[in-house]
Amino acid sequence: MAKLYFYYAAMNAGKSTTLLQADYNYRERGMETMLWTAGFDDRSGSGTIGSRIALSAPAATYGDDTDLFVAVGEEVKQRKLDCLLVDEAQFLTRDHVLQLCRIADEIGIPVLCYGLRTDFRGELFPGSAALFALADALIELKAVCECGRKAMMNLRVDGEGHAVAAGAQTEIGGNDRYIALCRRHFFERLRESEASQLPLDLPRR
Repeated sequence: MAKLYFYYAAMNAGKSTTLLQADYNYRERGMETMLWTAGFDDRSGSGTIGSRIALSAPAATYGDDTDLFVAVGEEVKQRKLDCLLVDEAQFLTRDHVLQLCRIADEIGIPVLCYGLRTDFRGELFPGSAALFALADALIELKAVCECGRKAMMNLRVDGEGHAVAAGAQTEIGGNDRYIALCRRHFFERLRESEASQLPLDLPRR
């Protein structure tokens, strides 16, 4: 029976690399795959899944109005599909995840999703929340904090390295960057950033 899998991690844990390796393993055995990624994520080029170690592959793109069940159903009319692989799965909507459930349950195609668990505020992405609720299997990919402990949080920092605690949940191609940290150092960096922004001449009580 086909299953829906969610491989999740913090930033820089090799999620896209793992996806591309899984895709290669399927194709090496003569099996057919279909890759998907978020349409607005063009860091590696539109419709491309890219990794930090320079691996890449073309992919179909989804937006909020994409019906994945219908799209995959049309694809299987043209060719046999043995596996569906979805990158940046945190950007899926709940409806997308329900469609992926139908692909596994009704069409019988295994679905492997790869994405972040939480955003830079430590809150679940909608797609990740739905996958945690509905996926058959949850697999954590490990990232490493600067202290050597497991990194599970994604800290957004500005161009000067200061932690960013507010803003849009999703920013693609902005000036900010992200650092994978353990929970302890994530909150330490946030507190340090907040303290540095306090006025130096606070009135005495």
